[in-house]
Amino acid sequence: MAPLRRLRSLLALTRSRGIVRRYFVVNGFDGALTMLGLIIGFHAGGGVPVPVALGACAGAAIALAVSGVTSAYLSETAERRRELAELESAMATRLDASALGRAARVAPMLVSAVNGLAPLVISLVIMLPLVLARAGWWPPGEALHSAIAVAFAVIFLLGVFLGRVGGVFWLWSGLRTLAIGGVTALVIFLLGHALG
Repeated sequence: MAPLRRLRSLLALTRSRGIVRRYFVVNGFDGALTMLGLIIGFHAGGGVPVPVALGACAGAAIALAVSGVTSAYLSETAERRRELAELESAMATRLDASALGRAARVAPMLVSAVNGLAPLVISLVIMLPLVLARAGWWPPGEALHSAIAVAFAVIFLLGVFLGRVGGVFWLWSGLRTLAIGGVTALVIFLLGHALG
């Protein structure tokens, strides 16, 4: 069986497709808002050198990824073990060697990988202008503004994705998540100016 078909079969067997999709969006949104918050905070505070901003954003992205992987793995493993134990009790037989038993062991790894990679990848996309500025391929004075624009674009696209999943008009869904990002940015900006 091809790896992609095996993966689809595993997701269907454990009913994990919706969970993977939710984790991707939820943690991706967390990553996007965290990066937006950091970058808006740097901007509102009068700006910081690009290496400082890049280091802080990279640290936050790694922390989000590690948190996502470990929390999802621990919780999903516990849930799958409980479900398998209940099924084994009802069937009065061990299922460790069955396809369901194997799926129950693999599904938490897949879910936790998505849960950790979503905020990491989205954070790296948002950090791209900072990386380019650090390498000398982007004007350092524009790096924070560009990263903010990328963050808003990513937040909008996550909303579009949610709209498609939920059967809601894609533009309305994208604008709704964009509004959430806008309110978040405004609060951080005002707070940064008040504290600065």
